[in-house]
Amino acid sequence: MGPSWWQILIVLVLFVLLFGRGKISDLMGDVAKGIKSFKTGMADDGDDAAEPEPKVIEHERTTPKAGKSPPRAKAPRKQKSG
Repeated sequence: MGPSWWQILIVLVLFVLLFGRGKISDLMGDVAKGIKSFKTGMADDGDDAAEPEPKVIEHERTTPKAGKSPPRAKAPRKQKSG
C-alpha cells in the first residue's frame, strides 16, 4: 500500500509552508537554467568531437641489405684455470 492522496497533499502543504511560494519558484527557475546550460554544453561538445586526423609515423629501415651480414658481438673469453 503506497501513500494515499491525503498523505501526499499534506506533505505538499507542509513543503509550501516551510519554503514559501517565492523560494519554490526561484528554485524551479534555477533548475530550468541548469538544464538549458547542460543542453547547450552537450550541443557544443558534439561539434568539437570530429574525428582527428591520424598521425603518420615514418619508420627507418632496420633490415640489412642483401649480401651483408649483421654485426656480431664478440663472446667473452673463458679464463683457463690452473
